[in-house]
Amino acid sequence: MSEHQMKPIWYFVGLILSAMGIVIFLSGLFQLIVPPAATTVLASIHPNIWWGALMIVFGGGMYIAATKKSK
Repeated sequence: MSEHQMKPIWYFVGLILSAMGIVIFLSGLFQLIVPPAATTVLASIHPNIWWGALMIVFGGGMYIAATKKSK
């Protein structure tokens, strides 16, 4: 018989953070290809792309760290 272990909360936080990062990153890429009609002051630095990539990296790191600890 195998024992069932509960996943740590950081496993799910990493998954959710990565999923949200992917959505934000893809919306930033879409806005890069099709610029919106109304732009903001800092639109030229494309913050959606930067924050999306950062969220993907941190979420992936949390996911990997949680899966290594649960083994």
